[in-house]
Amino acid sequence: MSIKAPLEISYAKTYIRHQRLIFQFSATVGHSGVKLPRLERIPRSRHEKISAPRSNITIYQQDVKLVQSAKDRSSHRCVFTNMKRLATGLPKPCSHAARVALLEDTATSNGGVFCRQHQLISPSVRQQVRHASSKSSRPRTALFFPGQGVQKVGMLTPWLTAFPSTAKPLIEEIDHLLGYSLSKIIEEGPNSTLTATENAQPAIMSSSILILRILEQEFGFRAAERVDVTLGHSLGEFAALVAGGFVEFEDSLYLVRKRAEVMADCSRRACVEHGGEYGMVALVTEPDHLLPLIEAIHEFLGHHSAGSKSESAEDVPPIQQVLIANINSKNQIVLSGNIERIRTLLTHVRQFGGHDPRAVRLKSDSPFHSPLMKPAATAMKRLLEGKSRVKGRENEDIVTFPGIMECVSNVSARPFTSKEDLKDLWARQCVETVRWWDSIKYLDQEQNVRRWIGIGPGKVGRNLVGKEVGMRGRDIVKGGGVWGISDPKEVEEVLRALEETEALNGDE
Repeated sequence: MSIKAPLEISYAKTYIRHQRLIFQFSATVGHSGVKLPRLERIPRSRHEKISAPRSNITIYQQDVKLVQSAKDRSSHRCVFTNMKRLATGLPKPCSHAARVALLEDTATSNGGVFCRQHQLISPSVRQQVRHASSKSSRPRTALFFPGQGVQKVGMLTPWLTAFPSTAKPLIEEIDHLLGYSLSKIIEEGPNSTLTATENAQPAIMSSSILILRILEQEFGFRAAERVDVTLGHSLGEFAALVAGGFVEFEDSLYLVRKRAEVMADCSRRACVEHGGEYGMVALVTEPDHLLPLIEAIHEFLGHHSAGSKSESAEDVPPIQQVLIANINSKNQIVLSGNIERIRTLLTHVRQFGGHDPRAVRLKSDSPFHSPLMKPAATAMKRLLEGKSRVKGRENEDIVTFPGIMECVSNVSARPFTSKEDLKDLWARQCVETVRWWDSIKYLDQEQNVRRWIGIGPGKVGRNLVGKEVGMRGRDIVKGGGVWGISDPKEVEEVLRALEETEALNGDE
């Protein structure tokens, strides 16, 4: 197909797809674009509509590659074949202005499409674009983070490879703040070292925040503009509070490392003083059997209250201390404590309670959320009364309230209501049940959250959420869905899905 005549433009918009800046317009031939050396995204809500037709924009075939659209045989995609070579040939670091100038000059000199009124986005306009998604024009959105057990040797390698200029400084900062090379443990292992509580907890929390920072710096994602509430599964509460603006990352990393050290020490002392093996076991049953199973467990453990916290459990010798650590979903709970005691409990409920749950040992070397962790709760209370370690904030409390959005507590399954409430519940989380199922139900049924974005290593968290709200991946209701970002390959699909749900919501 030969394209030589000037085209009259009646509609135009700019967007990014597959690391390519696309200038899309309605005309005889439908699409053209130029490539950029980095990926940025422009929300659908900021696509500019041009009402006045434009003329005298000429495309020369020798400068573009035409790809006919399979969906619309009357439209074509025109991509400058020489643009990526020129753009990536720029000296680094390359300023935005230099990149714009080169692309503009190249497009003009080669007879390419470069609309002066709709040119590459300036920094000021880009800032407006990044904050374009107003809370009134999109579905309510929750950002959630995973807990311990998702750690994996090499889990940061894909991010360091894909975004070295952003990831490397963040990783170096993490090592500097901790005072040892956590990044080397994450990269090289061995797995037994990474799984150790004192390494696994800061590794997972910092990896989650690293991914969030990459989304912010590389893609212009702003949680305050795209998200209404955060929450985290157990350890993930640290990352959720950072994302929600309640605590600085530097302070959170310090807290999680100190807490992890105390927790690891609790487990070691229990083994030395009382013997035995400690950890966590997940129980999976039919949804209709979950509440009767919980009642049977409470009866065996001597818990007579309807809740999962037992004051009397603190008086039981460590060898006998077992608690329901997590209520994860409508068919899954987690027991924490002495492994032999858990086996005895399971034998009892199977023989006398009429239950036969499937038991799965978790990748945890400590009985989290059990009375054995009381020293960790005490340490957290003390640390949370301290001041920030961030330069310039040394005289300010380590906790800020309110944050930039709500954050749901693991203990209460409701948003934190004050600074003192946050400190109290955050510390108590060490020894009390994580009410994850209640948290999801609250957000889904009472707060009408329709978009769920999981950020961090692994896929366990998003699967738990997806089962509870009836959506997973592409299986979405109008304007909603459940997505997860644990690998760079997932970023574009998730951000595009967010734009699409915002567009659907805006059309209603």
